[in-house]
Amino acid sequence: ADLRETDKRKDVFFRAVLPLVLQINEEIAADRQRLWRLYERIKRGHKVAAVDRLWLIVLAEHYKVERGDLATLLRRVDVVPPSLALAQAAEESGWGTSRFSRLGNAIFGEWTFNDEGGLVPNKREEGKRHKVKAFKSLLHSVRAYARNLNSHRAYREFRKRRIALRQDGLPLRGRKLVDTLLRYSERGEEYVKTLRSIMVVNKLGRLDEAQLSRGAHAERDAPAI
Repeated sequence: ADLRETDKRKDVFFRAVLPLVLQINEEIAADRQRLWRLYERIKRGHKVAAVDRLWLIVLAEHYKVERGDLATLLRRVDVVPPSLALAQAAEESGWGTSRFSRLGNAIFGEWTFNDEGGLVPNKREEGKRHKVKAFKSLLHSVRAYARNLNSHRAYREFRKRRIALRQDGLPLRGRKLVDTLLRYSERGEEYVKTLRSIMVVNKLGRLDEAQLSRGAHAERDAPAI
C-alpha cells in the first residue's frame, strides 16, 4: 500500500503471489497423481493399503465428495490457472492494498458466516451477516481459494469447463475459464470483464506455464477424467 508507482506495486504483488499459487498447484497436482494411481488400482480390482484408504477418506471430505466416489473426486482435484488466480487476487485485494489483505491476508475476498473471526466489511448492508474470512498467511488464503473453486457448488461450471479442456487434450488457460466465474462476485458479467482486462493488460496468460522447479507438474501425466 505504500508503493505509489502503479507498475512497481503490480510487480511486487505478482512476485509475492505467483510463487504461492504455483506451490498450491503443485500440492494439488501431487494429490491428483496419487488419486489417479489409486483409482486405476481400484478399477482393476486390486486391494488398496489402509493408509491409502484413509487418505482417500480425508481427501473426499476436503473436497466435499461422498466417500468412494473417486470419479467425482478426480474432477475436483485439479489445478487453477495462475493467470486466473492472479487476476482474481489483484481485483479482490486491490493489488494487496485492501484492509482485508493487510489485516487478514485475505486476497480473494472469501466470505464466512462464522461468528468468530473474520473481518466485517465497512459497507456491509444492514441485516447482512457475512464477514471476510481471515487467514494466518497468504499461503493459507491461496489454498482456501483453490479449495473453494474445486468444491463449492457455485463453481460447477468452472470445473465442467476444465474437464472439457482436459478431455479435448487442451492446456488449462485462465482466459478459457474466466467466464465461468459469474457467481464469484455480485457484479457478475462486469466482474468477469474486469478479470479479463487484468489478464490481458498485464499479459498474465504467459504465466499459465510457470513452474517453481524444472520438473513438469505431476498432473500432466494423469489422463483427463
